[in-house]
Amino acid sequence: MAINLSTKTSNQESSAVIASKPAKDRGNGQEDKKKKPESGESLMDKINNLLLVFSRVPLKEKLFFVQYLGIMLKSGISLASGLKTLSAQSANKRFAKIIGEIAASVEKGTSFTESLKPHQKIFGELFINMIEAGEVSGKLENVLVQLYTQLKKQNELVSKVKGAMTYPAVIIVAMGGIGAFMMIKIVPQMIGMLKEFNAELPLPTKILISVSDALVNNGLLAAGVLVVSILIIIQIMRTYKGRYYWQTIVLHMPIISPIVKKVNLAKFSRTVSTLLKTDIMIIKTFQITANVLGNLHYRKAVNEMAERIKKGSQINEVVSSYPKLFPPVVNQIISVGEETGELDNILTELADFYEGEVDKIMDNLPSIIEPLLILILGCAVGGMAVAIIMPMYSMGSAI
Repeated sequence: MAINLSTKTSNQESSAVIASKPAKDRGNGQEDKKKKPESGESLMDKINNLLLVFSRVPLKEKLFFVQYLGIMLKSGISLASGLKTLSAQSANKRFAKIIGEIAASVEKGTSFTESLKPHQKIFGELFINMIEAGEVSGKLENVLVQLYTQLKKQNELVSKVKGAMTYPAVIIVAMGGIGAFMMIKIVPQMIGMLKEFNAELPLPTKILISVSDALVNNGLLAAGVLVVSILIIIQIMRTYKGRYYWQTIVLHMPIISPIVKKVNLAKFSRTVSTLLKTDIMIIKTFQITANVLGNLHYRKAVNEMAERIKKGSQINEVVSSYPKLFPPVVNQIISVGEETGELDNILTELADFYEGEVDKIMDNLPSIIEPLLILILGCAVGGMAVAIIMPMYSMGSAI
């Protein structure tokens, strides 16, 4: 009986062990299945976060953010709650994520300015310094209104310039595409007929044949050279020296130079005016304004002005040192503003004036550039026509 009992007991234990193993294995399998989706989700999160890093935050999103944050604060909603609401409403995923991080930081007791600083690349120095001035003075709502005006004017200016340059850019690309099509498809057929006569071809025709043959026989090489040339130019333009020399050329171009100067003068006047209204020190105002300006010549000049003002010079004195960048009228208006103590309001009027001038130029730009484009197109088509007709005329005369 003892033997049977022990055998039975051992059998029960072994069966229990055997039974327990599949259950454990099944448990492990279920755990693995549970873990797999988690690792998959984390991978997708990493991919989404990586894509968000490279996505842009449009200026319109910042306009929406500033405008509605100001409205919420005026209506008595707390800063943290307002930021959370705007994070949920933002259409741009990257910007929504950034606003959410700022809201979380503000909720923990960090100031709005300090919460913005980790995202300086998105908001910019001007934005953060104005918010800081608003927090220090207790006039954050008013500063948000001024900031909204600043960003709105900046957006309108950029949109006007882009809109005006779209038309000539499309025409130039179309001209290049049509020219390449004619050189690759149409010209070779017409030139083939001329070659059959074995006649002496004029110089324009030889040049046309050489260009056409080069594009037909070495099309991929030509495309490669074009792409590499564009990449080299882009790389050069990313360097300080490359941009500086290019902008030197731009400031001496007949049509483009007045536009560039007025755009930078409008930005200068608007930014200095806005910063002075928020009680930021004049030296700091000029340093921030310098970083806002796109043209390196203006940026360098305004930085030098800030250094000279720090040493005790008057604003109108330092501005008058750059007559090629700042016309006499700007210097006179700044001088009057300093004497009357109304520099911020006078600069606002000056910014309105130059923005109006830019609007007029942008509206008239297509009518100015159109004749030039037609002239270039006419010369190109006329040159090709002469190169094809000249040998035909010579052969007709010989017959």
